Amino acid sequence: QVQLVESGGGLVQPGGSLRLSCKTSGSLFRLYAMGWYRQAPGKQRELVASITSYGTTNYGDAVKGRFTISRDNAKNTVLLQMNSLKPEDTAVYYCNAHLGTADSWGQGTQVTVSS
Repeated sequence: QVQLVESGGGLVQPGGSLRLSCKTSGSLFRLYAMGWYRQAPGKQRELVASITSYGTTNYGDAVKGRFTISRDNAKNTVLLQMNSLKPEDTAVYYCNAHLGTADSWGQGTQVTVSS
């Protein structure tokens, strides 16, 4: 199972930007499909964005046009650039690594959008 460590969360005003980073362990990063999910209090965890091993991306409807996911296979890292943040983006954001039938999760990083 791969180890995932997220960073980059924090408090930001509406309209601001944050960049989340997820660094993974191991030598098979390039084979993993990577994703970012989020969970707000009282709500189910939802997909924010994902990127396949080939670089194909997919976004949740709520973040399309504002968030961008990317990966750096040389650094075993996946990034989530979040622009035009809204209060409803407030949640704990989790990094996910998927390969075959195996899923690994990070510990989560809090993102709070508030004035």
